Amino acid sequence: MATHDDTETAREFHNLVNLTAKRLGDWLETEDSKAVGQKDGDGESTGHHSGRQIVEILGEKRSDYSNDDYAHMRKVIGYIKRHSAQRPDGDIEDTPWRSSLMNWGHDPLKQ
Repeated sequence: MATHDDTETAREFHNLVNLTAKRLGDWLETEDSKAVGQKDGDGESTGHHSGRQIVEILGEKRSDYSNDDYAHMRKVIGYIKRHSAQRPDGDIEDTPWRSSLMNWGHDPLKQ
């Protein structure tokens, strides 16, 4: 069974998630946000649902993080790393690729 360092997980999560809770929450209300990703039975994409969870995590104190929060942070870290490695050529500003990453709390145009 894999063991996880929660401190390292939180550090990496907060390094990769570069949108604030407010900015991510506002983004999730846009049509561009809702248009990307694989939809579930309720019509919401996995990334959009994840974004809502990320907003909740960003609103918590680190001392209040649950095991489920850390598990979701690890999922977010993995997604951002995998998806970032698939960066398309050219201008990415208005691409579904960027919109998908933003649903997961990461804007690749923000440094």
